Amino acid sequence: MSPSGTTSPCAQLLEPEIRELVREGAFSELRHALEGVHPADIADILAELGPDDAALAFRFLPRDDAGEVFGYLSQDFQEQLITKLGEEQAVRVVEGMSADDRARILDELPHEVAQRLVASLSPESRRITQAILGYPPRSVGRLMTPDYIRVKPDWTIRQSLDHIRRYGRDAETINVVYVVNDQGVLIDDLRLRQVFLADPDQTIDDITNRQFVTLRADHDQSEAVALMSRYDRSALPVVDSRGVLLGIVTHDDVADVAQQEATEDMQKMAGMQALESPYIQTGHVEMFRKRGIWLSVLFVGQTITILVLGSFQDQIERAAVLSVFLPLVISCGGNSGSQAATLVTRALALGEVTSADWLRIVGREVITAMMLAATLSIMGVICVEFFTRLLKHPETKFPIQLGMTVGAAVFGVVIWGTLLGSLLPLILKRLNIDPATASSPMVATLMDASGTLIYLGMAIIILSGSLL
Repeated sequence: MSPSGTTSPCAQLLEPEIRELVREGAFSELRHALEGVHPADIADILAELGPDDAALAFRFLPRDDAGEVFGYLSQDFQEQLITKLGEEQAVRVVEGMSADDRARILDELPHEVAQRLVASLSPESRRITQAILGYPPRSVGRLMTPDYIRVKPDWTIRQSLDHIRRYGRDAETINVVYVVNDQGVLIDDLRLRQVFLADPDQTIDDITNRQFVTLRADHDQSEAVALMSRYDRSALPVVDSRGVLLGIVTHDDVADVAQQEATEDMQKMAGMQALESPYIQTGHVEMFRKRGIWLSVLFVGQTITILVLGSFQDQIERAAVLSVFLPLVISCGGNSGSQAATLVTRALALGEVTSADWLRIVGREVITAMMLAATLSIMGVICVEFFTRLLKHPETKFPIQLGMTVGAAVFGVVIWGTLLGSLLPLILKRLNIDPATASSPMVATLMDASGTLIYLGMAIIILSGSLL
């Protein structure tokens, strides 16, 4: 299936035809029908056919195409397909994949299956794959591919273009050419356009400026996302601590990581643990565990609100109308806090701010919060006026004081909610905790208790001697 979990229109049109050809055994027609179809669409078709028919169709794909198609299939379907194909055929498929995709697939497969496949690879493929798998999970080293074009600084442009023509077919990309010395240390990266337009008798060293951006193999993949976006590159070189070129990371791999990180952040901000598999493939027990833990924590947090309300029970009994406007007040704080938390969390993820910028952030948020608080507090006073006078609520003896209480409480909770929502992600970041956990449910839970305290505190101050 496609990453989004939906079947493409092209696959929907072709799937009945492919299914019929497989069942009739018309394999020459099958091969012809799949010619020119994008690997992602073929993967969708195979997923719709099921493991048995998919394995049969898969055997008639060209080796290079089979490897690319395999990379688009879901993890569960890959495991089923490997079982149906048999180890020998599966090895040919995995070996036909690019090194980075091969490492990713093997990393996701059960250990026993992956171990058998790695052992069956050719010595060169096994060496490259094991090198990539040797890096920590979610490190740049797991993304990189060793298939790139290298040239030496003393080569002429003519020599370099001949080299590109000879070996470019096997490279992940030829948009960028990497200049390395005899020790493999990266000297520069050149656009193919620079090489192509240079004088053929010039040397590569003549057109280098030795200004380039690199990634470290042991760094987190999020750094690759940030640098690729910042410098608008289609590929970035990956080096070790000595500057030796180990591989490259391309934009398509980084796009997958960016999508995965954005999905995880959205799930965390919804008050749950990030899913490790696509939504539709996550089992009920796993879904319960991912969502239930956070819901239980938030449930316990809500008990603080019960304690606060219990402490003000006498006042609420004397002025029951206070409870009518309680949801209005605390929702203002929760909503404003959730907005601030979302904005700051996203700014942290994009590298627009850091924890060191907390004072600037607080300054900006305070000004915004005061404007929002003033607007919402006026709306609160109008709301009280409407419900007490126009709807003839029984407790209309002191509508002005009640309106002042609600307005003042709204002003306070909006200010407090905005500050809490903006500072919580920064505090979590400083503690090396994912700021995305400063989710809307967490902020809302904290604001329920603190907002209730602010509201009832304001009521005691303003309504003492009147309603209280």
